[in-house]
Amino acid sequence: MACTPVLYTCAMARRLAEVAQHVGVSEATVSRVLNNKPGISEATRAAVLSALDVLGYERPTKLRGERARLVGIVLPEMQNPIFPGFAEVMAGALAKKGFTPVLCARTVDGVAESEYITILLEQNVSGVIFASGLYQQTRAAHEHYARLRERGLPTVLINASADGLAFPRVCTDEEHAVEQAYAHLTALGHERIGLVLGPPDHVPSARKLAAYRAARKGATELVAHGALTMEEGHAAAARLVAEGATGLICASDVLAIGAMRAVRRAGKQVPADVSVVGFDDSGLMAFTDPPLTTVRQPIVAMGQAAVALLLSQIDAEQVPDDELLFEPELVVRASTGPAPTT
Repeated sequence: MACTPVLYTCAMARRLAEVAQHVGVSEATVSRVLNNKPGISEATRAAVLSALDVLGYERPTKLRGERARLVGIVLPEMQNPIFPGFAEVMAGALAKKGFTPVLCARTVDGVAESEYITILLEQNVSGVIFASGLYQQTRAAHEHYARLRERGLPTVLINASADGLAFPRVCTDEEHAVEQAYAHLTALGHERIGLVLGPPDHVPSARKLAAYRAARKGATELVAHGALTMEEGHAAAARLVAEGATGLICASDVLAIGAMRAVRRAGKQVPADVSVVGFDDSGLMAFTDPPLTTVRQPIVAMGQAAVALLLSQIDAEQVPDDELLFEPELVVRASTGPAPTT
């Protein structure tokens, strides 16, 4: 049977079966959608167009102006388990609403965040959710966020951002997280409490630092900055332990794992000599040695809220460029204990 080019090339027409199988409809239904014929439900039509995008096929010319039912989820990395956790929650919430998530994770020497934005815009996505990113660093380049604003593309940021980025944000109360951790350590008798943070221009870390300074009430300030990696957590904690810190509050669980290693390398024990508190309660923190006391981000509620804000924008509803603040929860495990007596 000869292929007749209507809106698709002959090569694309031969793949009607693949699209039909992906969606679970007949080839005739796919053909009606591609030719913009009536009599097809909106849900089926959207599913066929989404399948074209996912399978890498061009849309017919008459349909290219429409946004795909794709949503970009941009992550800073995959090694920190908090980010795959966020992605899983958001992907599930999007799928329930008929959207296909497109996961974009930065890697060392890999695709940059700005390049991912270019790719997503070329794919004509319906929106983008960032689960952390360069928007959290005041000294980083932010031009690619301006492109999203110029395009009017629905966008949501998770956790605090630098000033001037007018997008809806879903945030953990960073200050309250530190207040809980600090109160926990002081209740255990600790007086020399250190703070292990991300880079100085990292907005969530700056909020934690402000809360720490408000809580210490004249106590010695013990603060170390570094990249949000296990290695940097180790180096920062080693400096603070050398300065006599008996309690450490870390800006992430990854930093906390590095901090516990630094304590051991210094010939000390957790928590007998130094107590360690993390932040996130990402996967497997209950199984570290010792199990990590940490401040939990409510990632399920936050991820679902981020999707809800994005879908409201997609539906052309007015969504204020404000922070939706979520309360963290202190989870006490075995990495904290009474301050040493000697």
